[in-house]
Amino acid sequence: MEHWICFLRVLGWIYAGLAGAALGTRLVWAITDRITVAPALDVFISLFTWIPWVVGALWAGWAGLGASVLAQVAFLHTFCLIHRAIRGKKGRTLTDAQARLLGPVRNQLALLCTAPAAVIFSAARAAEMILYPFLIRLAGLPAYKQGEWVNLSRHKYNGLIGYDLLWCWYCDWMTGVWALGSEMLRNVESFWCPIRFQSDAKNRHVALDFPDVEKWAPHDGSMEDVVRLFEKHYDGKTPNRWWGHPDRQPPQNSE
Repeated sequence: MEHWICFLRVLGWIYAGLAGAALGTRLVWAITDRITVAPALDVFISLFTWIPWVVGALWAGWAGLGASVLAQVAFLHTFCLIHRAIRGKKGRTLTDAQARLLGPVRNQLALLCTAPAAVIFSAARAAEMILYPFLIRLAGLPAYKQGEWVNLSRHKYNGLIGYDLLWCWYCDWMTGVWALGSEMLRNVESFWCPIRFQSDAKNRHVALDFPDVEKWAPHDGSMEDVVRLFEKHYDGKTPNRWWGHPDRQPPQNSE
């Protein structure tokens, strides 16, 4: 019985904390839009993702972690329903269209299946902020204005309310984090491992995210081939960007 009381207590406090964070965020948002751009955005995202997990786990172990996740799910639905009621539904929504195609329960379950990926994206974001700066200093890899990648803007889209707004926010953040991470990995791969894979299928599959693969040393070549390519693309005078980066391309002469 005591375990259930503790579970419910954690659930209630985490839920209240999320509500307070949402209200506080809205007040700050009314003052400045900077909260929608990293690094301020990282604080905003943390309040609604990993911080409740840590608080719940420290408070009551695995039961507290479970309570925090349940509180997040409950708050998610509460936020969406209240936001939809306040803003009012004006015409058709994506949620309605998806529910007609999949059924409302199936659609909500499918959306919830994507939510645990927030753990992966949070870890990727931490690596971008904490680990990549060392590579800038130690390996001469290029720096990035991370706020140009990690930001939120879809809330400005007309008619985006409730579930549509929340999940589009999630994707807005997720795609920025993933795209920035992919850009950083392009530098890492071309600098340290410019050797094509033996599998032609793999070379084709990775070409979209790693376009340099077509220029890397052939899989049946020698280390001398790799070294020559490395020396061709890196002179130590400019940031060590991946080979096909637009900044490396000569300017086009306009007629």
